Amino acid sequence: MTGRRWDMGASRRVGRVFARRPAVPEVPAFDLVGSGKLDGALVDWAYYRDGRRDTHDGDYVDALQRARRGEGYVWIGLFEPNEHQLAVIGQQFGLHPLALEDATEAHQRPKLERYGDTLFAVLKTVRYVPHDDLTATSEVVESGEVMVFCGPGFVITVRHGDHGELTGLRQVLEKEPKRLAAGPGAVLHAIADHVVDSYLAVAAAVQADIDLIEIEMFSPRGWRNIDRVYQLKREVLELKRAVAPLTGPMRALATLRHPMIADETRDYFRDVDDHLLRVKEQVISFDELLSSILQAGLAQVQVSENEDMRRISAWVAIIAVPTLIAGVYGMNFENMPILTTKYGYYVVLGVMLVACTVLYRLFKKNRWL
Repeated sequence: MTGRRWDMGASRRVGRVFARRPAVPEVPAFDLVGSGKLDGALVDWAYYRDGRRDTHDGDYVDALQRARRGEGYVWIGLFEPNEHQLAVIGQQFGLHPLALEDATEAHQRPKLERYGDTLFAVLKTVRYVPHDDLTATSEVVESGEVMVFCGPGFVITVRHGDHGELTGLRQVLEKEPKRLAAGPGAVLHAIADHVVDSYLAVAAAVQADIDLIEIEMFSPRGWRNIDRVYQLKREVLELKRAVAPLTGPMRALATLRHPMIADETRDYFRDVDDHLLRVKEQVISFDELLSSILQAGLAQVQVSENEDMRRISAWVAIIAVPTLIAGVYGMNFENMPILTTKYGYYVVLGVMLVACTVLYRLFKKNRWL
């Protein structure tokens, strides 16, 4: 996917948005000053120069002016900002309205878009939900989103969801000034690497759940767990929706020549892409394995139903013998074999017992009982 193709696609999308959707609201000039307008959404911000956090006085607007003069860059972290707050950020940093719309609405598909010198990446975050026992309603995988605006002199992260915090990642990066000195692209790589590493951890936990449900499914009467298999398959699909669509954007970042992505950073993106492909293969195998387990469970249900029908049929056949004999001798005819003999009653009972015993042993030998 080339930059030119993205620009053409963005132009077509711009036309559709302005034709069908309201534009991002205009913000008065006096509202664009200071970080107070981001109260409740601003998690943290910092100005980095030569890879080190600069603790100068002022707000991020002042830092942005310094960054635009080529003196480092600003990294702003936001958590579920509203439309007005994103409009403030958009006008301060010159962000594209389509990207702002996506960041506001959330629930986006993982993607990478280019708007001039700015890259806009959407990454799905996932978290494994611990549970004592997997039930038909258990939530196994919880998803969220991280949107990253990466442009000249700035990085803006917009997080949706109660997990996927980046505070710890920022602290780790600040201990590696050389890495931060590579520019905004290095921050984008660190976030992508952090997200993909979480995929690996979640995949390992889901693997344990699948191994357990597989053992239970093939145990006696294991088909009773079929609803749990179906629920786990739905949760794996949630993980698949986060992992699979990200392979294209990550491959683009590993090969894209862009001012925000230094050559040495591009090499690191290749490593992230390799990890992502491994997770994707795992998740696809999970889906296929659960489909096989589900089919095996359905087959077990049919086998169990057939076994129950055989048992019922066998007992019906056994009970039919004394019922038939008793019915015949209950017709009150005068001339019937052994009807008037002294031991006729005991003979008939003996015949019933022998016939039922023979049938029982025959059905037992053939495993119908």
